[in-house]
Amino acid sequence: METVENGCYKLTWRERIGFSSGDLAQNLIYQTVSIWLLFYYTNVFGLKPATAAVMFLVVRIIDIVWDPIVGAVVDKSNPKWGKYRSWLIMGGVPLALFAMLCFWDGFRGSLVYAYVTYVGLSMCFTLINVPYGALNSSLTRDTNEITILTSVRMILANTAGLIIKTLPLVISLFAPKALNPATGRMEAVYNTPDAAQAWFITMSLFALTGLALLVYCFFESRERIVMDASQTEHVKVSDLWMELVRNRPLRVLSIFFIIAFITMSISNAADSYFMTYNIGATPFMTTAFMWLGTIPAFIFLPLVPAIKRKIGKNGMFRLFLSISVVSMVVMYVVVSIPALKSYFLLLCVIQFLKSSGILVATGYMWALVPEVVTFGEYTTGRRVAGIVSAITCFSLKLGMALGGVIPGLILAMVGFDAELKEQTVLAEQGILWLVTLIPALLFLLSIWVIGKYELSDEKMDEINAEISNR
Repeated sequence: METVENGCYKLTWRERIGFSSGDLAQNLIYQTVSIWLLFYYTNVFGLKPATAAVMFLVVRIIDIVWDPIVGAVVDKSNPKWGKYRSWLIMGGVPLALFAMLCFWDGFRGSLVYAYVTYVGLSMCFTLINVPYGALNSSLTRDTNEITILTSVRMILANTAGLIIKTLPLVISLFAPKALNPATGRMEAVYNTPDAAQAWFITMSLFALTGLALLVYCFFESRERIVMDASQTEHVKVSDLWMELVRNRPLRVLSIFFIIAFITMSISNAADSYFMTYNIGATPFMTTAFMWLGTIPAFIFLPLVPAIKRKIGKNGMFRLFLSISVVSMVVMYVVVSIPALKSYFLLLCVIQFLKSSGILVATGYMWALVPEVVTFGEYTTGRRVAGIVSAITCFSLKLGMALGGVIPGLILAMVGFDAELKEQTVLAEQGILWLVTLIPALLFLLSIWVIGKYELSDEKMDEINAEISNR
């Protein structure tokens, strides 16, 4: 490992993969919740869509209080195993436990149980996500190294996505079978209360695997750029809001995070309804369609460093977000024409293009987090990585909350009924809006927002040199 004076450490591939395994771990839980929890609550656990939507909003309101507290505690504390990586162990065990309990139906239909377990899961996720985000900025200041690290990190995060999107197939291994009138065959049923035990078994496998990966991340990560105790002893919760006020790039990035996670959460939550009710897909077709929401990551994310050098950060965001917007509009048109929507291969091609744009744009945004941490250090002299990570974690979860509320409210408005095998035309149309037009409008807004981000690579090199000279 080689270093330079301004803290631009070069990481080994073992370090890159070791750190990035933490994102694989978190996404085994986060993406399951983002993609499947609403579907599980309405179709298996027995909650109404509007009830679940309100719960998602309430949990995020709790996060408004909780996330800043965690950010301040992480920056102030100095656990003996490492300022940031210690939390991977301390928060990992309860996170895995609550993840399993969220998908247990021992109290089927109980709103109180759903609240307790989902609040617990969300709070424990913060205990992992905030220090993990801060850990990223403690590894190196090198902008090119951060870009490479982010690409590796997002590839592993999307590996989790591939695993999560096989959930219908995995559940089918444990779920009871019933006669499918359309095929005349006995097939596994994963979208009814009878499959509850299969959901719990599947989530337990994901949660325990995630815990093992967090332990691996703990052992392979090295903290190099960390403020000493005297520089962070006066950190307090209100610093979160002060950092937002004085750090303009952080404000831009936070708004982009919110919009991005609203959009991804809406699409992820709606995909399972879309494939089940609009397309009438089998578990295999659903898995294949969802895989195409992840596979482009393995093609394009390794190319991100070269693409960024060629067209710049803002150019890359505009290009790939525009690809997504156009693809969503095309999908809406295709599915609205009965003669075309039966061409599953055509839908898969559109899904691939749509996902390519989403994955590059929302994957690379994580590389900007260490930059806004460094900008804050440049302007104030304090490197409050925990506070900044808490802001991005809060933005992430606010986006998830709104993205979770919107599908539930839309489903309630259009009269979705989980007990019906075939939905009304209005209900199918509402699901289609969630998959196409609503995300397209949000991504158009995000293109304008990220255009306000002002930290180019050249500017970051100047900032790092100035910090080093101090």
